[in-house]
Amino acid sequence: MKILVTGGAGFIGSHLVTSLLAAGHEVCALDDLSTGSYKNVQPFLDDSRFRLVVTDIVDAPAVEREVRAADQVYHLAAAVGVRLIVDEPVKTLATNIQGTEVVLEYCAKYHRQTFLASTSEVYGKLETTPFSEENASVLGPTTKSRWAYGCAKMVDEFLALAYHADRGLPVVIARFFNTVGPGQRGRYGMVVPNFVRAALEGRDLEVHGDGLQSRCFGHVEDVVRGMVALMAEPRANGQVFNLGNDEEVSIKALAERIVERTGSSSRIRYIPYEQAYSSGFEDMRQRVPCLDKVREYVGYQPTQNLDNIIDSVIEYYRNNPDAPR
Repeated sequence: MKILVTGGAGFIGSHLVTSLLAAGHEVCALDDLSTGSYKNVQPFLDDSRFRLVVTDIVDAPAVEREVRAADQVYHLAAAVGVRLIVDEPVKTLATNIQGTEVVLEYCAKYHRQTFLASTSEVYGKLETTPFSEENASVLGPTTKSRWAYGCAKMVDEFLALAYHADRGLPVVIARFFNTVGPGQRGRYGMVVPNFVRAALEGRDLEVHGDGLQSRCFGHVEDVVRGMVALMAEPRANGQVFNLGNDEEVSIKALAERIVERTGSSSRIRYIPYEQAYSSGFEDMRQRVPCLDKVREYVGYQPTQNLDNIIDSVIEYYRNNPDAPR
């Protein structure tokens, strides 16, 4: 098939491109290279089945041209990362809402099978874990820009489901839970690459708050496999799925494990949220997915545990000490 990947030069997008090319497809990656990287797609540039289109996701004529030429569309282009959300809230909202609306409009016009990448952030401050796709969302106040990302992705989901109901768009929505792996940068607050790089360089690992907030980390190869499987399952159209790993760990324990597995002498230093971000910053205490639905539909099961994931990131940075921060 001919497949369009928006955000195809990003971390998850480039891993998806690798998988699609390996399966024999032709791939176009559309990316503005703001959070993605040219280096991520360099391995594909000599492949005649790959094209890179450098433009903004709100560039409607370019998006229409590429959607029309594609058989499937994976929409991953988004402003991501807590740091970016706090620092650039306007960009977060414009990219994640306007860009998605442009993509969905043309996917519906040409009736293209569509994948929409969403996020666990849509659950907000929900305290009942594990999170199920039918759980309510509990967002913080609009005066806290930290919640803008989750709100924007909720709007994306509503738009996608509306296009499915009103225009018959075949669309699958997946909520990612902290996807990690080789090639991910810590630039916008991604905790595992930040911790690994600090440990390898002998710097302090900076844990925000008390470190008892917990997360689940899924290996990017597992997540990509789940994405492709969902796109191949007709029953998944019009449905929302959690996608990731359900192995829970506190950020404190994560830092300790990374120090241990790198053999580092680094210390763990605790930073108040107000110092790391801004006054009144709010965070989720737990973020654990229920994977029953995606398991039922496509037999999804994570193959990489947390130690494997950490080791893959350690190996990447040991082999690429000059990788961009």
